[in-house]
Amino acid sequence: MEEPRWLDQDEMAAWRGFVAASNLLGRRLERQLKEDSGLSHTQYEVLVHLSGAPGGSLRMTELAEKLITSKSGLTYQVTQLEKAGLVSRRSCPSDVRGVFADLTEAGREALRQAAPGHVALVRELLVDVLTREQLTALAEGLGEVSARLRADERS
Repeated sequence: MEEPRWLDQDEMAAWRGFVAASNLLGRRLERQLKEDSGLSHTQYEVLVHLSGAPGGSLRMTELAEKLITSKSGLTYQVTQLEKAGLVSRRSCPSDVRGVFADLTEAGREALRQAAPGHVALVRELLVDVLTREQLTALAEGLGEVSARLRADERS
């Protein structure tokens, strides 16, 4: 069996920094959204993706892919949003197995109300903490990691 390539000091610092920052950031964003709008971070992201889609509508499979979540996890979140009147579901006319999630007018309004506080916190906790060069490096580095992981999932 091949010996693992252990992380050196710089690699370990980067890994630990990433894990701590992503967990702390996620926790703070989740808390802010729950307190300010009653939405989970995943529910907020569902509304964001639907609002950016043509006609405010996406197939559930496409939405799950965009959110990088399981279909069952997405179904739960969409059910909660549907109960709140923020999203509706309808069957796909061309595929009996397909289901669309549609953003309602109440969902658009909930997003309009939630977005300013969410964006302000993202800016405060991440964007304004980093220099423009650090933001560029972060976007490029994490973009590369995401692209590689997505390619691995497809193969």
